[in-house]
Amino acid sequence: MKEFLLISRLMTRPLIFLSLLFIWVPIGVFCQTGNASASSNSSSSLRPKVINIGSLFTLNSVIGRAASPAIQAAIDDVNSDLSILNGVELKHIVHDTNCSGFVGTVEALQLMESDVVVAIGPQSSGIAHVISHVVNELHVPLLSFGATDPTLSSLQYPYFLRTTHSDYFQMYAIADIVDYFGWKEVIAIYVDDDYGRGGISVLGDALAKKRAKISYKAAFNSGDPKNKINDLLVEVNLMESRVYVVHVNPDTGLNVFSVAKALNMMTAGYVWIATDWLTSYLDSMEAVDTDTMNLLQGVVALRRYTPDTKVKKSFISRWNNLKYKERAGPADFNAYALFAYDSVWLAAHALEVFLNEGGNVSFSNDPKLHDEKGSMLHLESLRVFNGGQQLLQTLLRMNFTGLSGQIQFTPDKDLVHPAFDVLNVGGTGTRRIGYWSNYSHLSIVPPESLYEKPANISTGSQHLYSVIWPGETTATPRGWVFPNNGQPLRIAVPNRVGYKEFVSKDDSPQGVRGYCIDVFEAAINLLPYAVPHTYILFGDGKKNPSYNDLVYQKFDAAVGDITIVTNRTKIVDFTQPYMESGLVVVVPVKETKSNPWAFLKPFTREMWFVTAGFFLFVGAVVWILEHRLNHEFRGSPRQQLITIFWFSFSTMFFSHRENTVSTLGRLVLIIWLFVVLIINSSYTASLTSILTVQQLTSGIQGIDSLISNNEPIGIQEGSFALNYLIDELNIAESRIVRLKNPEAYLNALELGPKGGGVAAIVDELPYIELFLSNTNCKYRTVGQEFTKSGWGFAFQRDSPLAVDLSTAILQLSENGDLQKIHNKWLKQTECSMQINEVDENQLDLTSFWGLFLICGIACVLALIMFSWRVFTQYRRFSPEEEEGNAVEEMEPARSARRSIRSTSFKHLMDFVDRKEIEIKEMLKRKNSNESKGQSHRSMDGQTSSPA
Repeated sequence: MKEFLLISRLMTRPLIFLSLLFIWVPIGVFCQTGNASASSNSSSSLRPKVINIGSLFTLNSVIGRAASPAIQAAIDDVNSDLSILNGVELKHIVHDTNCSGFVGTVEALQLMESDVVVAIGPQSSGIAHVISHVVNELHVPLLSFGATDPTLSSLQYPYFLRTTHSDYFQMYAIADIVDYFGWKEVIAIYVDDDYGRGGISVLGDALAKKRAKISYKAAFNSGDPKNKINDLLVEVNLMESRVYVVHVNPDTGLNVFSVAKALNMMTAGYVWIATDWLTSYLDSMEAVDTDTMNLLQGVVALRRYTPDTKVKKSFISRWNNLKYKERAGPADFNAYALFAYDSVWLAAHALEVFLNEGGNVSFSNDPKLHDEKGSMLHLESLRVFNGGQQLLQTLLRMNFTGLSGQIQFTPDKDLVHPAFDVLNVGGTGTRRIGYWSNYSHLSIVPPESLYEKPANISTGSQHLYSVIWPGETTATPRGWVFPNNGQPLRIAVPNRVGYKEFVSKDDSPQGVRGYCIDVFEAAINLLPYAVPHTYILFGDGKKNPSYNDLVYQKFDAAVGDITIVTNRTKIVDFTQPYMESGLVVVVPVKETKSNPWAFLKPFTREMWFVTAGFFLFVGAVVWILEHRLNHEFRGSPRQQLITIFWFSFSTMFFSHRENTVSTLGRLVLIIWLFVVLIINSSYTASLTSILTVQQLTSGIQGIDSLISNNEPIGIQEGSFALNYLIDELNIAESRIVRLKNPEAYLNALELGPKGGGVAAIVDELPYIELFLSNTNCKYRTVGQEFTKSGWGFAFQRDSPLAVDLSTAILQLSENGDLQKIHNKWLKQTECSMQINEVDENQLDLTSFWGLFLICGIACVLALIMFSWRVFTQYRRFSPEEEEGNAVEEMEPARSARRSIRSTSFKHLMDFVDRKEIEIKEMLKRKNSNESKGQSHRSMDGQTSSPA
């Protein structure tokens, strides 16, 4: 009979699980809950005497052995505290999930049969995913102190509350550590379940924000034997990255380090970063285990941070003597004990508020949960907590200080102030090297001391103490090695036919030589570590290989005259360019014949006209200013016109014989002579350049004129110029002629387009410089470079060696070694590469308009001042008064006024034409006459007055 009951009990649990999994759970997830039936236990307006609280976790586990006594202690503390629930007793119901998702689901259903209002647990993220569907349907809040999978925070699980910090924050802490030490790739070793996959997924996102990545994900089952873990670590040890992030369960995770130790993967050069599972295991140890600590030397690990408060220290002192523990002393304690303890108090505080606000502890049947005929699942025993939604909202409003710190939820249902200790394992224990918090990231001061200061997550504010890495070294590991367990790099080198100065086959042990090889070897020698490598020639040596094919091949690197172009950067990573490059056009040229009108070429036509005009204008201005004072500027009209022209143009050579005596004339002349000096000097320099520099001409002026005609164009075989001319410039492929070497260049240009050759050659500047140095200046480049690029060394995508070599190339450039290598292999041409354009040497008005403007303003101001002075004198002169008497005697008054009006302009011109000395004498005479007239009038007045 007992055996029958046992078999019946074991069969009932699987049936319940299967039925819920395939029938009830999808409905609960995707369908809205209908109105619950009114059949329920009678609810009382009075406080219940007992409230059931359940807990669900694996008792015999690292986390479970810490959580179980902590929960029991919290229940006792709540029940003994009369100020919290006013005499309501919390009854604790425990169910063991036994590290099994199936058993955990069955145990959760049985726990729900006990009409619990809050469930605490589970510790497993996988079990939490399944149980969350149950509590969602029955409206029972689930407070988990150990399920850290970030995906549990989704809206799919509204009744799931995490009373510890999500692994979302822990993974961002690891990403900050990786970025702090400058690593760009990590290998993730994790347990293949919801807990492992969820955490590593977030780690990948966090690293991507730091421009780093997970290069490989090494997953295994928690129950895998050591031989499978050994095979996994052997595989990852053959890879490039040496930074390992271990995210596994604390009960079985130590096997990873045991195998790594056996494989010599805990030595110098390796980096091991463990999530908080490791510190949970170490904190739970009863005594220091020397063998265990030897496995972990140099490991960096995280631990959930809890402030060192008095209540925390008091609880730790109680821990040694808790009656619920299996072992006496400090064994089994870790941070999860604090979170479990706070979970009970969170439920107690929420229930206190819930009851004070009129909440009732009542349950009702769910009409969707009923047994079919013949079913023995007893689904009607699962009842809905009517106050579940109200209690859930109350839990989310709670704010108090527990053993683990502040218990308060964010809008995303995460605890506030997530933080972690950053520890370094060494000797017989661990050493704190810093902290991480979501507020300030990495720091060496406790997080709570930073919360009152402005947040600062800049790179310069991140700090950690020094780390002792595996191998007992304090030097930060490079974080990567060459793949295939240190095998030499396979470096492809183009087997060129022409331009062998850059790279070519050689009989030396190295096998290759040339400018590019010397640059690469010099850069390699600057690295702080050895780089074993071997060169492999690419190509048959009969023609230049395709450089696109060279880059796309699966070599570790490619070294040579490889141009950095867009389509290649999508396949490989290039170093910093070690030589500038760009496409240019080379054409045959001929020397221009001497021109009898070359003396006119220094100035443009506009410049000549403006200059001549200013010569005449300045001459006229000086004549006007000097005419009244200087006898050299007087004479017959013919003589004065000749003087103006002679004086104007003689100033060009500073040979004018006329002296200037007026102040205004001298001022204008000084400014004009300065302008003439500048014009003469510029003209002389430009004419000298035109007559002494060899002038070359070509029918092709640049790439634009080359595109517009239909003549053949030569390019180097294997060059990217072929695709560029066809795809970017739309030149017909039939016009393009592939040439192997400089000799083929020379022959094609000599033949010309009519003789079966080419009109021009399009190639990169370094090749053209070398080609022109051997052609006795018969060929030159025309136009400007129409592409800008450079040569670099190619590496496989995300290779850290590309970054280090870029730094080395910059060092070569700064210390001058790069130029020395260039001078060793590449000759400099002695003639100008580019055709000189005469038009480019002509001087136009743009260069001189400022001088002309200053001179013009000076002339205008001088004329204005001269005119004002002349008109002032003319008004004082008043010629009408001199002729007044004669007019009165010979003609009537009206006839005299008409004669004065008709001759006034003539009198003005005569006045202007008179010498300055004459004007002064006339004005002096007039003033004396006016004085005499006034004296006569005064005497006549005295005579006519009565006695």
